Amino acid sequence: MMNFFLQVQNDTIAKATGAVIEGAVKTNEITVLEFIFKGGFFLIPIALLLFYTFYLIIERYLYIYKRAVIDPFLIRDIRENLNAGNLDGAVNSAERSGTASGYVLREGILTIGRPISEIESNMERAANIEIGGMERKLGQLGLIAGIAPTFGFIGTIAGVIKIFYSISQTEDISIGNISGGLYEKMISSGAGLVVGIIAYSAYHLFNGKIDSFALSIQKQVLDFVNIIQRPNGKTK
Repeated sequence: MMNFFLQVQNDTIAKATGAVIEGAVKTNEITVLEFIFKGGFFLIPIALLLFYTFYLIIERYLYIYKRAVIDPFLIRDIRENLNAGNLDGAVNSAERSGTASGYVLREGILTIGRPISEIESNMERAANIEIGGMERKLGQLGLIAGIAPTFGFIGTIAGVIKIFYSISQTEDISIGNISGGLYEKMISSGAGLVVGIIAYSAYHLFNGKIDSFALSIQKQVLDFVNIIQRPNGKTK
C-alpha cells in the first residue's frame, strides 16, 4: 500500500514538473518576426536600406540587361545594307535593336564619309555614354554595402553600452541578464551584414556585366570599321 501511494505521488510530481517545463517552453517560443524586432532602433535604417537595395537591383537589372544585349545579326544586317548602298536601311536596323550597341553603331553609320579616326572617336564617345548610363546608381549599391554593416555594428555597440549601464545601476551581472540583452543587440549586426552582402554582390555582378558589354562593343566597333574599310569583305 505504501508503495502504491509513493508511485502515485511520483507520477503526480512528474506530471506537474512536465507541465511547468512545457509551459516554460511555450512561453519562451517567439516567431521569427518577433525575434528580428528585438534588434532595436537601428533595424529601421537597415530595413530601409534593404528595401532600397532591392529597388536598385531590380531597376538596374531591367536597364542593364536590356541595353547590354549584343545582337549577333545586327552587324550582318548593317553590312548588307551598306554594301547595297542603303544608308537609311542601315540606320533603321541599328535603331530597331533598341540596345546600346545599336546606338553606338548608329552613331558610326551617321558619320560615314568622315576620316576613320573621327568615326572611331565618335563611336567610342557613344559607347562611353551608354556605359555611363549603365553604371548610374551602382555607386549607391557600393555605398550601401559599406554603411549597412556599420549601422548594424553601431546598433550592437549601443546595446552593449545599455547592458553595462543597466548592470551598473542594478548590480545584476548574471549570465542570463548579459546574454539575453546581448543576443538581441547582435541581431542588428547580423541584419546589417546580410544587407551589405546583398548590395556588395549585386554591385560586382552588375559591374561584371558592364565590363563584358564594354569588350563586346569594342569588337563591334572594330567589325564596323572593317566593313567601311573593306566593303564586301575585300581588302582595298
